Amino acid sequence: MQDVTDLPFMRVIHHYGDPDYYFTEYFRVHPHSRLEKHILRSINEHGTGRPVFAQMIGESIPELVHTARELARHPVAGIDLNMGCPAPKIYKKNCGGGLLRDPSKIDRVLGALRESVTGRLTVKMRIGFDTTDTFAPILELIDKHDIDLLNLHARTVKQGYRGEAHYAFVKQAVDTLRCPVLANGNILSSRRALRVAAETGCSGLMVGRHAIRNPWIFRQIRQSFAGEPVFRPTFADARAYIDRLYHATRTGDCPERVHVNKMKKYLNFLGQAVDPEGRFLYDMRRARTEKDLFDVCDRHLMQTPRAPFPDEPHNGVIARPNCEGPAPQGGGGASGMSPVSGSSVPGLVPGT
Repeated sequence: MQDVTDLPFMRVIHHYGDPDYYFTEYFRVHPHSRLEKHILRSINEHGTGRPVFAQMIGESIPELVHTARELARHPVAGIDLNMGCPAPKIYKKNCGGGLLRDPSKIDRVLGALRESVTGRLTVKMRIGFDTTDTFAPILELIDKHDIDLLNLHARTVKQGYRGEAHYAFVKQAVDTLRCPVLANGNILSSRRALRVAAETGCSGLMVGRHAIRNPWIFRQIRQSFAGEPVFRPTFADARAYIDRLYHATRTGDCPERVHVNKMKKYLNFLGQAVDPEGRFLYDMRRARTEKDLFDVCDRHLMQTPRAPFPDEPHNGVIARPNCEGPAPQGGGGASGMSPVSGSSVPGLVPGT
C-alpha cells in the first residue's frame, strides 16, 4: 500500500516472517517522472534475502518502457505493472485500475513492455472497472504477451475494498492462463488462505492490508500449508509489534506529531482486531503525542496481555471508512459475478 508498506515496514515484516517475495510501492510514471529514491531503497537496501519486484503505475507507453529499463538496472526480481489501483485520483488519469476500461490500450502497453523487458514481467489487476465485461478479453491479452505472473484482486475497481472478493474469477484466470495466478483480496488469515487456494487452484496468495494488521500472517500461512501448528500471537505480542513499528518507521528529523499521524495509518488496520466495538480505533485516532498513543495502546492491549490476538478483523470494524465501509447506494458493484497453492506463499503488495 502506497506510503505505508515502505522499506521500514518491509524490515518489520522480515522480523516476523517474510513472504516468499515482496512488491515495492509503485513508481509513478509520467513524462517528467524520475525513479523515487525512497522506493529504490526498498530494492537496493532491504536486506531481507527475498526477491523484490519493482511496481510501476502509469499510462504513457514511452515513459513506462523507459522506467522499466531503468528499474532493470537494479537487483529486481521482475517488473510489475499496476492495473488495479482503485484510488479515484489514479484511475481518473487512466492509470492503475483505469486501464481496465480500455483493452486496446492494455494491448499496446503490454506489447511494448514485453518487447523491452528481458526479465520477468508481471501484472497486478482487478476483475474489471465497474463491470466484468472486459475480464475475459484482458485475460487473452495476458496470454498473448507472455506475462510471467498475474496477481488478481477479485473485486472491481469501483468496489474498492468493499464487499466480498469474487474468487470465481481467480479460478477462471487459473483455468485460462498459462502463467501462474496469485489470488488477492480479503486474504484475512491462514484459514482464509487455505480456503481460497482450494477453491481457485491458484499458485499462491498475495496479502496487503491484512499483513499490516497481522505481521505474522505469512508465517501462519506457511505453517498452515505445511500442516504444522499455527503460531497464535497474544495481545502482548501485538503491543510489542506496535513498539517495533513505531521505532522502525521514525526518522530523526520527523516531528513527533507527524510520526504519530503516520502510525495511525498502520494502527487503523491493527485496530480492526482489538475490540468489536472499535473503541481502540476511536481513542487511537485522537492521539496527538507519542505518550497519548502509547497510553491508548497500553489501555486497550495490556489489560489481558496473554489473551489471543484475533487472527481476523471483528465484523463491522472498519479501518478506513471512506474506502472500506459499505458501498454507496446504487454504485460500485460488478455485474455477472458468481456467488495460494501448495507451499507457495507469495508476497506483500502495496497499493491494491
